Amino acid sequence: MSQASPIVIERPRTRGKMWILLPVARIALGLVFVYAAYAKLHFNGAWHLRDYYFFFAMSIDSYRMLPLAIVQWMARILPWLELGLGAVLIAGAGVRWAGLAVTALIVVFMIALAHAALGGLEINCGCFGTGSVKPGRELMLDGVLLALALSVTVGGFLSHRAGKPQA
Repeated sequence: MSQASPIVIERPRTRGKMWILLPVARIALGLVFVYAAYAKLHFNGAWHLRDYYFFFAMSIDSYRMLPLAIVQWMARILPWLELGLGAVLIAGAGVRWAGLAVTALIVVFMIALAHAALGGLEINCGCFGTGSVKPGRELMLDGVLLALALSVTVGGFLSHRAGKPQA
């Protein structure tokens, strides 16, 4: 009687690397969002927790896309939203939904930047506080961030589906 040898299925090496790179991408993206919030709240060597929205609203309004009431609302909310999403990504809690929210936010940012670049607006985009670059250059950075956010989002959903802990 011959014994059958066990079938060995090897896992592709790239899959193992993906589960290592996913936490790195998640933390990097979270740090970018925390820094973006920090740059809006702390500038000129001081915290501006009471008047940050005034300066940031001027940056948002320079895009010439939204009514003033929405500009003011966005200026008050956006830094705190970025801070919260960045912290959630760094902590690794709710990666699927935080990644999805960050991806959507980056798409909105890219639409506004494209509007500014196509309109020839020479503005400080406000993306990273008052020291931001021109919209065309910021669009390239946002493209990289979008790829990173998509990978974190897809990886979060795939790891959840596979029953693995979220990265």
